[in-house]
This record gives sequence, structure tokens and C-alpha cells, in this order.
Amino acid sequence: MENPLLTAREADLRRRRSLKWRLYGDDVLPLWVAEMDVLPPEPVVRAVSQAMALGDTGYPWARDYAEALAGFAERHWGWSPDPSRARLVPNVMLGISEVLKVVTGPGDAVVVNPPVYPPFYGFIGNLGRRVLEAPLGADGRLDLASLDAAFGEARRGGSPAAYLLSSPHNPTGVVHTRAELTTAGELAADHGVRVVVDEIHAPLVYESGAFTPYLSLPVGSAGFSLMSASKAFNLAGLPSALAMAGADAQHDLATMPEEVAFGASHVGSLAQAAALRDGDLWLDALVAGLDENRRLLSELLAEHLPAVGYRQPEATYLAWLDCRALGLGPDPAAVVRERGRVALSPGPGFGTGGEGHARLNFATSPAILRRAVERMAEAVPPGRRS
Repeated sequence: MENPLLTAREADLRRRRSLKWRLYGDDVLPLWVAEMDVLPPEPVVRAVSQAMALGDTGYPWARDYAEALAGFAERHWGWSPDPSRARLVPNVMLGISEVLKVVTGPGDAVVVNPPVYPPFYGFIGNLGRRVLEAPLGADGRLDLASLDAAFGEARRGGSPAAYLLSSPHNPTGVVHTRAELTTAGELAADHGVRVVVDEIHAPLVYESGAFTPYLSLPVGSAGFSLMSASKAFNLAGLPSALAMAGADAQHDLATMPEEVAFGASHVGSLAQAAALRDGDLWLDALVAGLDENRRLLSELLAEHLPAVGYRQPEATYLAWLDCRALGLGPDPAAVVRERGRVALSPGPGFGTGGEGHARLNFATSPAILRRAVERMAEAVPPGRRS
């Protein structure tokens, strides 16, 4: 199957009306928000077209979606989640918010591992909860001592607390190992902290990593997972997601208001179920193309911006770039956008460890990626590039 990253022409991409291609000017190469420059897989096109032809645009039905996800999980991870322990939610972040409402109250603490996906901070704050940071280690992996200290602080005074984990991690692309997840879960259990895991990037793991679903572990019995096909199949505009509970958490999940499911798109649920059920060949071709791009990015940075720190991610199509040696200040993305006309995600929004960094989305054609890095280099004084 053809590499999906080669199927969309730049001229057609610029006709899109989504956020990625509309927020900045026509002269900007947008490598920021997590949308991919691909055409959708045929099973998704077929499912949406059939829904339109039938007028199947009513309220969402979760069972087919949950069964499709269970089948996908069995094929890819050897895990068979129980569809009856899944609840439909509008999208992953709104689903996380609803789960956090179930296990915490206003003023309670939620632990995160910065640098981490910026909406974690916004959604937690909007719920009236407190963010407590347990920063990643220098190697970009979970720092268990930091987690232990944060869990203790979160539970000080006896209030409920939660741990919101990004797995695989956004923005570093680290795939947490089975051992790391188990130890983190055991620490959370020791402190009485409930674990909520954002696993939206789970299908996008390279051969160097092996994804472990948190709920497949013994420690996951009291945890929650949020999953969706939207990142792996580029379906953010067809929103729908599933909140899943471990065996000992299903009664908690059952207290989520039924009305939450009404926010999901029925057509989105049909599209995502089709992708999970019939999109394996397309996904394999995509991951192979992304693998080539993550390696190409290494070559391009070595050629044009060797001073930039970059570890090839084990998962996702996101690159976490250490730009501190370039002398562009705390937000290098702002400078690169202004001088080089390349849009990256600003590092400071990712919390502690984000200053001097930027996140780059390499889910685009090799030609666009190459032009973007060349433009980035032009935004940096020659003496700072290496």
C-alpha cells in the first residue's frame, strides 16, 4: 500500500479549512498541531459515505465502536478489553475531564509529568482541580522518585487525588515500559491516587517500542483509560472516544452521567469503528512512512541545525526539539514562525522543562519536512546552528 504521507498534494492541503492550515498565513508551513497531511483510509470514506447516503446522522451508538476497539486491541496488543466496561465520550480530553469529575472534587490535586500535552493544564484548571508536577527524568522517562513525592503531596490532608498519564508520552514520544507502568501504578495505589491514562497515540508505536495498555496490567484494575482512533487515523474532525475502566473501577465509571455520550459524533463513531476494524493495512503503511520521516528528521537536523537536540521518538509523529543552544529565548517556536515561516508548537506550554523547546509534527510529506527544516535553519544566526 502507498505511503499515506505521499497521497495529499500541498495545493490541496492548503484548501483545507481545519485549524492546522488556517490559523497561520499561506506562506507558513504548519508543523504544529497534531493533524496529519494524509487522505483518509478507504474504510473511513466508505463508512462516512454510507452514513450520508442512508441519512444515518442521528444519536451515537457506542457498542459497535467498543467492539471494534476490542478487536483492534486483541490484534495489536494481545489484550481483550471488555466492551461492556467502555463508555462513549465526545473526545479524549472531555472524557478525561468526566473521569476526573468522578474520582476527584474541586480543589483536589491531579499529578502530571511535564513536559506534557498543554491541554492537560487547561482542562484540569477549568475543572477547579490543582496541577501537581512530577517532571520526567533527564532521559525523558518517568522519574519514579518524583512521582512518589508528588503523590505524597497530592494526598496531603487526605483529599482524593488523580494521576493523569500520557502513554505513549506527548511530546517526547517515549513508550512507557511494562515495568515502568507497573511501578507507577503501584506507587499510585500505595498513596491512594487514582490513575487515568491518555492512550490516544497507542497505535503509533515503532519497532523500537512495545505499547502496553495500562488496563491490561494487574495494577490497572482500579484505573481508567481513554482511547480513540482520531490520532492514528487523522479523525479529529469526526470526534468520538471511549472511556474504559479496569475491573475494579467499572462501578465508578457507571456513575458518569449518561448525557456525556450525547456529545460524541455518531458519524465520528462510525468512522472510528471502521478505521479500527478495517484500517490495519493503511495504518501499517502510515507507521512505515512516519518511521522514515522520524529518521529523515534526524538527517536534516544533523545537516542544517546540528545544535538542536532530538531523540527519535518511540511512538507518535511528534518530535520534541531542544533548541536552547540556538539562543532563541524561552519560546523558539515564536522566533522560527516569525523569521522562518514554520509553525511549531511552543515549548513553554508543556510545563516544566518546556522552555527553550518546541514540538514539531513530522506527519507530512518528506518534501514539506525538508523545506521546513531548511527554513528553520534560515531563522537561526549561522554561528548558532552548530
